[in-house]
Amino acid sequence: MDEQCIADIAACVVGGEPIERTKDALDEIYVQGSTEADRVLSALEVYGPSKFSDEFNYCIDEIKKVCAAEKPEKLRGVVFKKSTTNPFPSVFAVLIIAFYELIIKESKKVTDYSGVKRALTNLSDRIEIGRKAISPDERRKNIDTVKGLVGAYFVSGDMSASEIYRSHTTIDVEAVIRRSEIELANYELKQGLLFLSDKGGVDENIIDKIVKTICAIANNGPESVGKIIIGVTDKDNDTARIQEIDKIDPKKIGKRFVVGVNREAKRLGITVEKYFSMWKDGIRKSSLSSAVRDSVLSNIDFNSFYGLGVIVITIPSQSELSYIGEEVYWRNGDSTERAETPKQIATLAKRF
Repeated sequence: MDEQCIADIAACVVGGEPIERTKDALDEIYVQGSTEADRVLSALEVYGPSKFSDEFNYCIDEIKKVCAAEKPEKLRGVVFKKSTTNPFPSVFAVLIIAFYELIIKESKKVTDYSGVKRALTNLSDRIEIGRKAISPDERRKNIDTVKGLVGAYFVSGDMSASEIYRSHTTIDVEAVIRRSEIELANYELKQGLLFLSDKGGVDENIIDKIVKTICAIANNGPESVGKIIIGVTDKDNDTARIQEIDKIDPKKIGKRFVVGVNREAKRLGITVEKYFSMWKDGIRKSSLSSAVRDSVLSNIDFNSFYGLGVIVITIPSQSELSYIGEEVYWRNGDSTERAETPKQIATLAKRF
């Protein structure tokens, strides 16, 4: 069902117009050599699958922020008065396409997520959701209705490409946090730069530890990609302590708690941008092998994550062994260890 819904949205977006929302219409796209298949596949090739994927994820991210505004609710609970499932995929598709047109085609940004949520409340009463809603014309009317309802809470502005393309969305961050519970060697989560003691202060060793972890994850092998997220705790005591100190409301994802880094920037009396630079500068000035250091610096980004803020450090796959000065580090489960003997180093080098 999810695949059908996404395929329908993709066909509407890359094809430039809503298609009929029926099984037969969607099946026709998958019939090799059919007119509709050639039209959509040609459009997708020109549009770019990665470009569509990034835009789709970004629009979902924005809708998730709408649902989280004020009192968090599921989207179904916002748009329907009564609990129902049958019309939901069609309404979801209309919402995504409306947001896509406002954000991507018209270069607008949401300025008031709470306002958008109020505008979408009981949306099912204001758009066609019955059998008539499957035709391209009715879908177009529904899309325009949604845009009219929420348009007052968007503002025109130059959307930074880095906000949409190849950056981590809220969905991506949640997925990494969940995967970190299983793929221990490729993922690491850290709460931040500051001590949790009464005196607080910057832990001068934390960036050094992160640099060692970057080196270790890079040495997992040439097919391995890893990630480190800053702004997440895995201990209840740490989470409670941060709530007490920073007066924030953590968000639980799996067994972890997102506490964010915005609170640390606030405590340090600096901007989030300056805080982000502290991490980048620490990695840049380290003795990491230039190949891994440069690739990591090109793949570090920030996600607002429900106003909490997290930093995602991606360690791309490497083609050679990585070092910190003369030292080599490796991952032993979820711990970072130094290779102590020439034999250990030689064994790690054989991975490449």
